[in-house]
Amino acid sequence: MPPLAVAAVLAAALTHAVWNALAHAVSDKVTMAALMGAWSALLAVPLVLLAPLPATAAWPYIIASALLHVGYNGLLLLSYRLGEFSQVYPVARGTSPWLVGIAGALVAGDRLSPLGWAGVAVVSAGLMSLVFSGGYRPTRTDVPALAAALGTGVAIASYTVVDGLGVRQAGGALSYAAWLFLLEGGLTLLAALPLRRGHLPVRGTWRTGAACAALSILAYGLVLWAQTQGALAAVAALRETGVIAGAIIGALFFRESFGRGRVIGAVVVAAGIGLINLG
Repeated sequence: MPPLAVAAVLAAALTHAVWNALAHAVSDKVTMAALMGAWSALLAVPLVLLAPLPATAAWPYIIASALLHVGYNGLLLLSYRLGEFSQVYPVARGTSPWLVGIAGALVAGDRLSPLGWAGVAVVSAGLMSLVFSGGYRPTRTDVPALAAALGTGVAIASYTVVDGLGVRQAGGALSYAAWLFLLEGGLTLLAALPLRRGHLPVRGTWRTGAACAALSILAYGLVLWAQTQGALAAVAALRETGVIAGAIIGALFFRESFGRGRVIGAVVVAAGIGLINLG
């Protein structure tokens, strides 16, 4: 991957961790999802008007990705309702890179070197190790949260591969992203409204929803562009380094533990990034 693409993905990772932390802090997850959907659609309108239409071949991918993103948003917010941010987030993000690597090789023709594959594996291992830092061991009561987090990881891998294929067909990352955000935002809002019977208590949360939507668009827009520059598995692994930022945020703002285990996990992830770049 070119250095600029690497920098873009790392910036996206940090931005993603910030908006996820903001979303986790809101107690009403359904309202948060609805607000993010509404703001995402609204913020996408200028992009849709300015960017040319995506190529015809990209539209099936845009529609499929929008639907997958709705499912992802639901699973993500469910995970945050059931479990701690610093435990759920690494499981969700650590599951996807190796799934993307396998799917990317099978359907996108991406080929990583053995060193690159080793980097993807090391990053995933480092991310997953964050879950068990501080001597944490899952209990029966943790199963629902971990299951939701694993489902989130599968959803992430699914839309990552779909978008990696689609954005290469679209003729431009901006065109693809604009329509994806518009459709995803509208569908997310429509999916959330019945859960609140059409009434959303937005007072006090609409600013957070707007901030999360803007940061989400920025983060994923950078990722979509990077997917036109390098292998999907490499982009996916680099993107998930935001988990390190997430662990730090969890310790600083949610008073969740951050000890030697998470320091080791961060070092392992950094080593994996090095291997990906060398590969």
